[in-house]
Amino acid sequence: MLGAVLATALLVTGCASTSGAVPHSHQLMTAEQVGVKGADAPWPKTDWWTGWGDAQLNAVVDKALATQPGLQTVQARLVQAQAAVDATNAARLPQVNGSLDLTDQRFTKNGLVPPPLGGSIKWNNSAQVSASWELDLFGRQKASVASAIGTLRATQAEAQAARVLLAGNVANTYVNLARLVDARKVALQALSERDQTLKLVRQRVGAGLDTNVELRQAEGIIAQTRVELETLDEQIARTRHALAELSGQAPTAYDTLSPQLTEVKAVPLPQGLPADLIGRRADLVAQRWRVEAAMKDVDVAKAQFYPNVNLVAFAGLSSIGLDKFVKSGAETYGIGPAVRLPIFEGGRLRANLSAKNAEVDAAIDGYNASLLRALREVADEVSTLQSLERQQAAQAEATKSAESAFDLATQRYQNGLGNFLVVLTAETNVLAQRRAASDLKARHLSAEASLARALGGGYQSDAPATLTAVNSQR
Repeated sequence: MLGAVLATALLVTGCASTSGAVPHSHQLMTAEQVGVKGADAPWPKTDWWTGWGDAQLNAVVDKALATQPGLQTVQARLVQAQAAVDATNAARLPQVNGSLDLTDQRFTKNGLVPPPLGGSIKWNNSAQVSASWELDLFGRQKASVASAIGTLRATQAEAQAARVLLAGNVANTYVNLARLVDARKVALQALSERDQTLKLVRQRVGAGLDTNVELRQAEGIIAQTRVELETLDEQIARTRHALAELSGQAPTAYDTLSPQLTEVKAVPLPQGLPADLIGRRADLVAQRWRVEAAMKDVDVAKAQFYPNVNLVAFAGLSSIGLDKFVKSGAETYGIGPAVRLPIFEGGRLRANLSAKNAEVDAAIDGYNASLLRALREVADEVSTLQSLERQQAAQAEATKSAESAFDLATQRYQNGLGNFLVVLTAETNVLAQRRAASDLKARHLSAEASLARALGGGYQSDAPATLTAVNSQR
């Protein structure tokens, strides 16, 4: 009997055709297209920030990764994705349900049941256990499970991408705070030097060697320095608040945190082109899993053109009147296949298949765009780091020369051989060069953090099998 039903279902399968559905046509970019070659560089590590040798930074990043609310939201999405996989898997298993109905009912006199039952009030009872099992003859359920697993793995990769991004943001904010703290030290040093200069100007004014013009200039420069200090204090406070938010704490959590740029050690670039490690980016892997899930959704849409076959069975008791409910003869049972197949659906299934194919194309385009953006980010940060290293070497020379010129200008002014304007100019240049040196180091550290993030932050995962063609060629 079952074989006959299945044979009949297969014969009429052609009633619903995939003809006319728009197929997906976009292709994943290959390694050759983006110019990526194979490499095995051990950088960056998962905890790449520890290479800077700053214990305070390590503690802040660890705190952020443990308590940041944004990461907790990502974990909730993971639970949802796992639940979707479990629910899809459960649909492949036999389903068993039980029911019990006991109804005290008046039967109509004008219905199918004649008197004396018609017009009387009797108990209408039913107890039944039913079972069903959908046969996955055309792979619809298998494809559904594969799609759900692809979505789960994409969500897992996105969770890691969120951690990498958070660590990078914390590191960048920490470096910016260290830069501001260093700038404040430079401003305090400038205030001390300008106080000494003011004393010298007053002595020269008292001796008749300078006028009140030079005195007012010296006083104005000190007031300006105090304004700079207040501005830096404001920026430091705001940056501390931002760092506290990133680590999931109250704004006052880092009110006493004053990191030093000199305590943070830059890490040299690895040998070879860092773009070779692009496959470690969690967001890129997530995009690839999204493509995989979309392809499985196409398989689900295709399977909907074929018959849906369920094996159904039930057994139970049924009677009118409680006294007969458990007596012989109240048994009821049945077994057989239930077949549902599309014959004429007005193009709904073809439209659905076209939509799923379009989703695959969109997912592939998203992956390709993410890949190009990732490569650009890596290339940008590598170029920035290489340039910054050259800038820092030149800046060291510029700072040394500016400090020497300021010392000479001050000595000449003390000995009456120069004017105050030359001293102010030389001093302004020294401060500018010191700030520039601090800014360059901070930029170098930020570029290191950005490069580590661009390369995936040490993320490692198994990509879909269809991605090996891309990865193996890099």
